[in-house]
Amino acid sequence: PRCVGEENWLDSRTVYIGQKEPPPGAAAYIPQRYPDNRIVSSKYTFWNFIPKNLFEQFRRIANFYFLVIFLVQLIIDTPTSPVTSGLPLFFVITVTAIKQGYEDWLRHKADCSINECPVDVVQQGKAARTQSHKLRVGDVVVVKEDETFPCDLVLLSSSREDGTCYVTTASLDGESSHKTYYAVPDTKAFRTDREVESLHATIECEQPQPDLYKFVGRINVYKDTEEPVARPLGSENLLLRGATLKNTHHIYAVAIYTGMETKMALNYQSKSQKRSAVEKSMNAFLIVYLCILISKAVINTVLKYAWQWSPDRDEPWYNHRTENERQRPVVIRAFTDFLAFMVLFNYIIPVSMYVTVEMQKFLGSYFITWDEEMFDEELGEGAQVNTSDLNEELGQVEYVFTDKTGTLTENNMEFIECCVDGNVYVPHAICNGQILSAEHEDLFFRALCLCHTVQVKEEETVDGIKRGFHQGRPTSFYISSSPDEVALVEGMKRLGYTYLRLKDNYMEILNKDDEIERFELLHVLNFDSVRRRMSVIVKSSSGEYLLFCKGADSSIFPRVVSGKVEQVKARVEQNAVEGLRTLCVAFRRLSPDDYQEACLLLTQAKLALQDREQRLAQAYDAIERDFVLLGATAVEDRLQEKAADTIESLHKAGMKVWVLTGDKMETAAATCYASKLFRRSTQILELTKKRTEEQSLHDVMFELSRTVLRQRSMLSVDCLDYGLIIDGATLTAVLKSGPEGNYREVFLEVSRNCSAVLCCRMAPLQKAQIVKLIKASKEHPITLAIGDGANDVSMILEAHVGIGIMGKEGRQAARNSDYAIPKFKHLKKMLLVHGHYYYIRIAELVQYFFYKNVCFIFPQFLFQFFCGFSQQPLYDTAYLTLYNISFTSLPILLYSLVEQHVSMDTLRRDPSLYKDITKNSLLRWPVFLYWTCLGLFDAVVFFFGAYFLFDNTTFTSNGQMFGNWTFGTLVFTVLVFTVTIKLALDTHHWTWINHFVIWGSLLFYVIFSLLWGGIIWPFLNYQRMYYVFMQMLSSGPAWLSIILLITISLLPDIIKKVLCRAMCPTPTERAQVRLHTLTHIQIHTHGCCKPD
Repeated sequence: PRCVGEENWLDSRTVYIGQKEPPPGAAAYIPQRYPDNRIVSSKYTFWNFIPKNLFEQFRRIANFYFLVIFLVQLIIDTPTSPVTSGLPLFFVITVTAIKQGYEDWLRHKADCSINECPVDVVQQGKAARTQSHKLRVGDVVVVKEDETFPCDLVLLSSSREDGTCYVTTASLDGESSHKTYYAVPDTKAFRTDREVESLHATIECEQPQPDLYKFVGRINVYKDTEEPVARPLGSENLLLRGATLKNTHHIYAVAIYTGMETKMALNYQSKSQKRSAVEKSMNAFLIVYLCILISKAVINTVLKYAWQWSPDRDEPWYNHRTENERQRPVVIRAFTDFLAFMVLFNYIIPVSMYVTVEMQKFLGSYFITWDEEMFDEELGEGAQVNTSDLNEELGQVEYVFTDKTGTLTENNMEFIECCVDGNVYVPHAICNGQILSAEHEDLFFRALCLCHTVQVKEEETVDGIKRGFHQGRPTSFYISSSPDEVALVEGMKRLGYTYLRLKDNYMEILNKDDEIERFELLHVLNFDSVRRRMSVIVKSSSGEYLLFCKGADSSIFPRVVSGKVEQVKARVEQNAVEGLRTLCVAFRRLSPDDYQEACLLLTQAKLALQDREQRLAQAYDAIERDFVLLGATAVEDRLQEKAADTIESLHKAGMKVWVLTGDKMETAAATCYASKLFRRSTQILELTKKRTEEQSLHDVMFELSRTVLRQRSMLSVDCLDYGLIIDGATLTAVLKSGPEGNYREVFLEVSRNCSAVLCCRMAPLQKAQIVKLIKASKEHPITLAIGDGANDVSMILEAHVGIGIMGKEGRQAARNSDYAIPKFKHLKKMLLVHGHYYYIRIAELVQYFFYKNVCFIFPQFLFQFFCGFSQQPLYDTAYLTLYNISFTSLPILLYSLVEQHVSMDTLRRDPSLYKDITKNSLLRWPVFLYWTCLGLFDAVVFFFGAYFLFDNTTFTSNGQMFGNWTFGTLVFTVLVFTVTIKLALDTHHWTWINHFVIWGSLLFYVIFSLLWGGIIWPFLNYQRMYYVFMQMLSSGPAWLSIILLITISLLPDIIKKVLCRAMCPTPTERAQVRLHTLTHIQIHTHGCCKPD
């Protein structure tokens, strides 16, 4: 392990290749200590599992509360046995610990298999086998084809002559395309174990950090005599742990970061815990019940001492106090009594509710995974659940934030046309018959054949999607990390210019005259999302230096000094309006001096260890200027199937849909019209940089605000539908809000009154800012973000619910999301069906739990008024313990897994039913109060019903009297039957499992009571329940009262339901009636039409 604080003062590290010291006279040799290559993804060890897990579980308020009650029962003389709260608590803690322990054991197993993987290390001139966890920083490793890299490595040499190797990073960022990595020219000649052993070099590089695409370092190679040669190292030289070697027989590489310092391990970020609205409601209700509990205990304690004020009641003849008790101060006695009452009534707080909710969420999440309609044949995968804690939140969504490319569209690019100097070329079409400026035309096609990072794949065995071309070269096809680039190179092929290969730093092109042209590739100025362009510097066979650049129109036009800008601009705008993705192409001829200057700038920037990115950006900025505009390209990205239908359904369900994209406004707007986000009748409000340049931001904001508010005040029947378009630059200005006023509120006000919002030219962080802004607005709506690329991760993590699409842009979004789905169309079923069901199920579960516990404990409270507040329990210990664990727990768990109040088809057909459950409508205070009052009413009926019915008839048929245990058992029997039948009345969807569990629970209660009271149990120190249940059942009046009391208890709820359905039915209730009527008609029709 690294020394404490060492990472603070070392901002770079020196790695000695092959653990060899540098030659004398070179830099001082300072060996540093690094962690070994062990990966630990598990949370616990064998020793700390019990204390750590218990600590985590008791951080939960409910668990901690039950622990306190249990300890109170152990310490003071309480009316109920410690077992009554100890056993349920022990059950809850054990079940959770087993679940977490099992999950962690699986992680341990996975870690072990990774850490014990065999690895080849070069030692004393030959490769030796060792285990992965024994690797050290500085070891030289041999990796063969299709093997996975054991740690982060810098490539030294490869079996390919040009020192390159191909790698897939699917397990890191999901991209299945082959990426090319390079060895430094000075080390690529070391090709055998012996040669590598003789290499003398050190690497200086930055300390580990989690960005997968960033690496800064330099390698110093020591030759015999001269000074060491320094070469820059960047991300193109760094092979990451978890990536796989492809199309390359073997490579030699040196370990730079090991174990938990690898970029892959640093990316195991723990996501912040998201909590659902239901969980917050549960905690609020819990606090209310805690207050009820305390007030009950206080009332009883006060009444007890008031009642005992007279001496004859204070110390009756059958209960003389000991001397010790007489000596104790009243305050201590009162406090002890208060605690005793707390223990007696503590069952009002349901401990098993948490376990039931956990199980409901965990088991319920499988319904999403098992859903065959959400399975995608092409990917061979279905939906995934990464977090089951948020299932019910899927039924509460008010805002949907979606990415455009790859989410609404397919991210499957097709080359449509290109425009050179205003002339349009379409593949396989005659070129408008104009006289072409031949020079620019050739340059344009060459630019697109050279300015890219596409690789040519010869054979068919590629991990990604198989793409073979059957024209001339049957088995070669293009692969790249960007689908746009492949589309452009394929488009050029169809226009007669074929890119053949990159060999020994020479790019080869087959031109339209079938001649092979060779260009030396000197520098690649890689694409980045800030510059929004990429360039290459090449040298033609005639010795001419050319700089070709392609990028977004906004980043090319300002740098152009000549060319037919107006014609190209007009065509770009026209294409954008049609929803095509456009790129502009430009070039510049470099004199040898210009080239030398550019070389110097790039080399200095690349060798810098500090601020390398900043310096590269400055170098690129200095080189990419004074362009001659050649033309533009248009590529189409088709809408995903059913994307428009899904958006329409979400609108009908009352959700606001926002599209957040990095694309141009015109392209994005065209997609929005195609996907029915905007309709033709939608009035578009623009809040863009173009508009704020014409008039101040202040004026634009208030003009929009006036438009929207005026419309609202008119309250006309044909209310206008507004759509808002905002771009990244304006959003920054709105969020910065200066002294002229706070524009945030105005922006929120305007966007709130728009049915759809399009945010274009968004940086990844701005997407998250928008989600955060809406989350924090005064209604606190529930938000959902859906995207498919690494640039959507920040918004997915920010939203209440994050959904990743398993797209072509990699798996990063799917890995960081709460749920992952194959296609955008699956969002409809996810929210309107699964989300709806999850919410109504868990809402009933929570309300029902509180209800059945009020029914359970309130009779106990009333009983104290009839037993001199002596803390005498009404129910037997076994009943107290098992009521929540076994008598009433299974029916509600099953209900919360399979209940369907309306059919799936109805929910799909009528998205507006979703509005019935939004804003946490089933867990609002009025509903909660109704359930609590219903519980109190039922409890009063149980207790006083039994009390008055047996006031006179206290004798059984054989003349025996009923005692308090018989009375308690009678109340308990009515209670168990009432709460179970109440659930049966609430069930709309009956299956054989429901019948089995509901009636099985009641049968289990009866059988248990017969056994419990029918045998003298040797381990009990009391036999108070012996024969009580049988004696009760042998009495006719007992049977009558049980049936009568159950009926009276259930009546108010039935009457309320009937009246509500008749007077003011909700849309859901209307749908239930329609479905019911339809079923009856079908049955009737089938019945009538039966042949004789």
